[in-house]
Amino acid sequence: MSLERNSFRERREGYTEKAVVIRCVRDDLSSVTVKLYYLRNGSARLGFWIQGKEYMLPVGIVLKALIDTNDHEIYTKLTCCYNEKDGDIKGAVGSQLVGERAKIILDEVRHLALFTKDQCLLHIGEHFQPVMEGMETESYSSVADAVLRNHIFVHLNDNNDKFNLLIFMVQKLFSLVDQTSAPDNSDSLQNQEILLPGHLITIYLKEKLEDWLRKGKKLVEDKINNNGQNFDFCSLKDVKKVMDKNSSKQIGTAIENLLKTGRLITQTGLDLQQRAGFTVQAERLNYLRFISFFRSVHRGASFAGLRTTSVRKLLPESWGFLCPVHTPDGEPCGLLNHMTCTCRITSYYNSQGNIRDFFKIRMSILDVLVGVGMTTSWPKLDHAGPPRALPVLLDGCVIGSLSSGEADKVVAHLRRLKVSAASVIPDDLEVGYVPLSLGGTYPGLYLFTSPSRFIRPVKNISIPSSDGKDIEHIGPFEQVFMEIKCPDGGNGGRSTTFPATHEELMPTAMLSVVANLTPWSDHNQSPRNMYQCQMAKQTMAFSLQALHSRADQKLYHLQTPQTPIVRTKTYTKYGLDDYPSGTNAIVAVLAYTGYDMEDAMILNKSAVERGMCRGQIYQTETIDLCDGKSNQGQRIFKREHSDKAISSFVDSDGLPYVGQVIHGNEPYCSTINQVTNSKRVYNHKGSEMTIVDYVAVDTKNKQQLQKVNIRFRHPRNPIIGDKFSSRHGQKGVCSQLWPDIDMPFSGVTGMRPDLIINPHAFPSRMTIAMLLESVAAKGGSLHGKFVDATPFSDAVKGANGKTETESESLVDELGSMLRARGFNYHGVEVLYSGVYGTELTCEIFIGPVYYQRLRHMVSDKYQVRATGQVDQITRQPIKGRKRGGGIRFGEMERDSMLAHGAAYLLHDRLHTCSDYHIADVCSLCGSILTTAIIQPQKRVVREVGGLPPARAPKKVMCHACQTSKGMETVAMPYVFRYLAAELAAMNIKMTIQLSSEAGA
Repeated sequence: MSLERNSFRERREGYTEKAVVIRCVRDDLSSVTVKLYYLRNGSARLGFWIQGKEYMLPVGIVLKALIDTNDHEIYTKLTCCYNEKDGDIKGAVGSQLVGERAKIILDEVRHLALFTKDQCLLHIGEHFQPVMEGMETESYSSVADAVLRNHIFVHLNDNNDKFNLLIFMVQKLFSLVDQTSAPDNSDSLQNQEILLPGHLITIYLKEKLEDWLRKGKKLVEDKINNNGQNFDFCSLKDVKKVMDKNSSKQIGTAIENLLKTGRLITQTGLDLQQRAGFTVQAERLNYLRFISFFRSVHRGASFAGLRTTSVRKLLPESWGFLCPVHTPDGEPCGLLNHMTCTCRITSYYNSQGNIRDFFKIRMSILDVLVGVGMTTSWPKLDHAGPPRALPVLLDGCVIGSLSSGEADKVVAHLRRLKVSAASVIPDDLEVGYVPLSLGGTYPGLYLFTSPSRFIRPVKNISIPSSDGKDIEHIGPFEQVFMEIKCPDGGNGGRSTTFPATHEELMPTAMLSVVANLTPWSDHNQSPRNMYQCQMAKQTMAFSLQALHSRADQKLYHLQTPQTPIVRTKTYTKYGLDDYPSGTNAIVAVLAYTGYDMEDAMILNKSAVERGMCRGQIYQTETIDLCDGKSNQGQRIFKREHSDKAISSFVDSDGLPYVGQVIHGNEPYCSTINQVTNSKRVYNHKGSEMTIVDYVAVDTKNKQQLQKVNIRFRHPRNPIIGDKFSSRHGQKGVCSQLWPDIDMPFSGVTGMRPDLIINPHAFPSRMTIAMLLESVAAKGGSLHGKFVDATPFSDAVKGANGKTETESESLVDELGSMLRARGFNYHGVEVLYSGVYGTELTCEIFIGPVYYQRLRHMVSDKYQVRATGQVDQITRQPIKGRKRGGGIRFGEMERDSMLAHGAAYLLHDRLHTCSDYHIADVCSLCGSILTTAIIQPQKRVVREVGGLPPARAPKKVMCHACQTSKGMETVAMPYVFRYLAAELAAMNIKMTIQLSSEAGA
């Protein structure tokens, strides 16, 4: 990949901002990045990493060290991409400066008196022996071979292949410098691949195993070299005694730490840009949230702190692979993406589940290319460059060149073999054909068979097929240079010179699974569809089927969910009826009572009492008596028979009764220590009422019960302040539970709405699909059938011969369903006021809409405090809802109080109810830190008439003034006294001037 910006952080003297970067991946998944830098003098440097540090070598030394060659052959290879006859024709990537730069590269080697391969190897070995761990006693040639083998183009095993690839990189770098080819975009999906969790664990495990073996080898060598101790290498007992000092448990501990914390503890960095943030907890809030974790792709935690927005942009290269809608708003926007519903990742396994033989696959592709006229890249063989011939690369290996006139036929032949079932060519082969252009991407034929690549299916319409065997899987690199049309019957503005060769399978293939569930999302504003993708994953739903046997830490459960009347084809395809996430509520759009302003909504109280949107929260408390190793086996679950205080809550086995209602600070479990006979009672934290739903015991220990899971059920019925949302990003909170008798009703059917929203929710947000859903659900419920609301469905109908426009066909279809049952064509009805009984002045839009109840509820968020715990330093109330803290009254709140003229309220909040403190102040020196109370001498005081003895007056003196005169008491915030103490620690004295004047 060629870069034209400052992609490497350190700016070295003489280096430019142009470089060619290649990431080399071995078959064991470990990778090493190699960079080729361009110098201002026309030369180039090859940069590679050893033990996490970057080192440089002149390109000429590396070229001569790889194979036995001479200056003439290297010069011919480097300049084959330039011909004076080409001039500025299409596809010419060389210039007359290429020859001069090649001479500079060769002169650098000649000035170092390096003429042969052996001399170059000795030069590399001499300079790199100190940094190659474990090779201090090896020869220079062995060190150089290790450098070339393990750190330069590690994905290639043959030095001839490494030589050809380095020649290709130098040619591409010179083309980038001469601006005959465009730089590659590192943020584009065509230059990226996926880091899969299995691959990460594999390379991390490999590194830890190598470290363990290296330490074990060093221990054995030290033992052998130490002649003073008796050690027999052939004795298993002696070797085992030495290896016990290097425990292998550290390998498993490192992998467990990676899975728990997501952090890598590595010195090499594993060729990754970050060391943390590799794991995320797969929450089972609902089914959509759970599956979204396994379809998500994160760019990397290292990009989250960048101030640039280029990494977050939605590029056209991502079409069909990453969903343009399903990304969160806020900090991770554009970094956390989700794959489309048809996109998948290539792996080491084929469709039959067998491990692929990549060597066999690559040899088959090579045989096919040789059969169609490709010239192989054998040593000592001259090759032509662009525009006469195109280089052919297979998984980062230059395998030959191809005539530019035959490239189109070869690509078409490879695509036919991909689709063919009898071919040995894999169906996920990526054929990246970059044609000749003027100043475009560097031309060539790039073939990829490696794992961790995006692929997606499209229809190959250039191949006649009657049995449906025309589905081809393509990748993001080749998609940019292909002609793919949409299934709407049009040509997309494409000229006849470049006819379409492929066609999309369906319009919704560009959306993710969650984005595909929004009905008629093509009629909504784009941000509303993004909001729905986030709120669909925050919905209380029927999250799982095996609820009775689950012990999740926290589960949200909707008691009476329903299946939506208006649904997309994706809903049925993925069987989401098993995990419903909402309710079909009768929604009326009108301004009623004023409680529906600013996205607030009115709920029918009777509908809620009948079970609409009712739910529970399940929380599991795990009690393991084997946590502490010291008292393991001493504690058991049991309740003392004499303890009658907890007998109504805890059974004789120490566990709670199933179905028991437990309030705040009430017991629910009891344990007894068999040795000390001491008991421990577990009390319910918090003030909220809960119900014991399930008690699961761990019977692995046959003698005594040592571990239990107690699941509590918290009822969560809709109340004022709970959050609801439609499937179109129309979110709001419940502002009032209105009685059924006061709700507006229909004069014909007598139906009352379950929910009332404000009409102002539609004009600015333009969620037309919600209006269509209401009309469609009304017609579907009257006809007793589901309504298909798949987006872009009318565009596909147009390709099948429909002549109606999109708006006419959809509106007419939905309106005719209502008219057939005697309802208004537009879905409006005449309603009567439930309070006055009079007809409302206008017709009201009313119909069923699928509403979701979100997990944001008042019962989990309300925070109130009168008195409680304070901070030990400032004596101000602590923060945190769990600890009974208060809510911060900040500067903006203070300003609003001042603007309202509520100064006394401000004094009450920030002083009286916060950290009220009475301090002694010396009026002579103005200090509040040097005052102290003098304790009077104790003396015998006789009681008079049974009255208590008189209290001695408090005497305060100032240590600085050495007097008790002028002492005053002043009320102040305690944090002011703390500020004075902090300033005094920095030798800054703060004095206070007291005044007794009015208004002072």
